[in-house]
Amino acid sequence: MKIVRTIMEMKAAADEAGAGGAKIGLVPTMGFLHEGHLSLVRECRKRTDVTVVSIFVNPIQFGPKEDFRTYPRDFDRDAALLEREEVDIVFCPEAEEMFPSGYKTCVEVRDLQDRLCGRSRPGHFRGVCTVVLKLFNIVRPDVAFFGWKDAQQVLILKKMAMDLDLAVRIEGLPLLRDEDGVALSSRNSYLNPDERKAARTLTESLGEARMMVEHGEKDARLIIDRMKARIEKERLARIDYIEIVDERELLPAERIEGGVLVALAVFIGKTRLIDNIRI
Repeated sequence: MKIVRTIMEMKAAADEAGAGGAKIGLVPTMGFLHEGHLSLVRECRKRTDVTVVSIFVNPIQFGPKEDFRTYPRDFDRDAALLEREEVDIVFCPEAEEMFPSGYKTCVEVRDLQDRLCGRSRPGHFRGVCTVVLKLFNIVRPDVAFFGWKDAQQVLILKKMAMDLDLAVRIEGLPLLRDEDGVALSSRNSYLNPDERKAARTLTESLGEARMMVEHGEKDARLIIDRMKARIEKERLARIDYIEIVDERELLPAERIEGGVLVALAVFIGKTRLIDNIRI
């Protein structure tokens, strides 16, 4: 496994792989890897010839009061996990390498970036799109793999790739859950035992939404109200949003007709967790 820390070196490695006709796959991450990340890595290895995993805690997708400085990091642990998965290249640049002094350019997907998580995290998806586009230009992957836990992110990046005619296919892979049903997330490491138990209320409320739909409920507001009531019973939980939206424009759906995304963000203690199901 090769560890690459500079853009120039990464571009050279991509050029070498491309010249040999290899199909390059990219799994962008912010590190502190869990089984959700590793499932993306395994799928990438199945579908491509060269697997590149980026580890970069992107400063421009964090707001001024968010957890950039405290976001969990453990490169040695991550590298050991990726070597076990037989990853070919780990790209782990420093912030100054990706965004040097004088950097001024950003990329955004209007409207989509301002809904759901974008309302409470202004500028977040602009930072995501900017760093992902840079990664695409540096690594030049044929396919990039993302998890549906960040459903809004997947949809925004697909739109960015389509609008900018990027020569990369974006694959969204299923969200994975721990044994207690909580969606896998690096930020779960922030939770103490009581908060971890409380975090199950997100999964339980989504399960109730699915059950209501399976029993014939079509009124999105009634489903949201039921989810809200369930979460509000948990004293450690504070709702950021609960929404049922279409999967194209992320606009609120009044009725469950066709495919919808049931998405929520909830603070458990001080930790903001997101989760969703697609119906």
